[in-house]
Amino acid sequence: MSRPAYSPSQIRNFKALGKTIVVTDMKFDDRITANGIILMNDDKKSAGIRPRWAKIYAIGPDQLDTDLQVGKYILISHGRWTRGITVEDETGKKTLRKVDENDILIISDIPMDDETMSTQVY
Repeated sequence: MSRPAYSPSQIRNFKALGKTIVVTDMKFDDRITANGIILMNDDKKSAGIRPRWAKIYAIGPDQLDTDLQVGKYILISHGRWTRGITVEDETGKKTLRKVDENDILIISDIPMDDETMSTQVY
């Protein structure tokens, strides 16, 4: 018996509560260096333990940090995000995750490349 195809939840109005920070656009796939070297997907491996960039999708009304704004990019300490939920809004499908505000390392106005390298052997 085949399983029905999964379809993302449709959302129109999304509101983060409290001090919550919700992000999207986290990358867990292959990376390509500036010189064109392909770094294979290392998610769930020891080499994949590193901070990751994400785009802020929503911020709760009680968030006091005025530098955090929807549309900005943040670098988050490894593992300080929840499992994702796939949703679809007017811009298309995306995976949303909640992040811990205490583990935000850097805030950027522009998207940043993940140029982290690892010395770990698989």
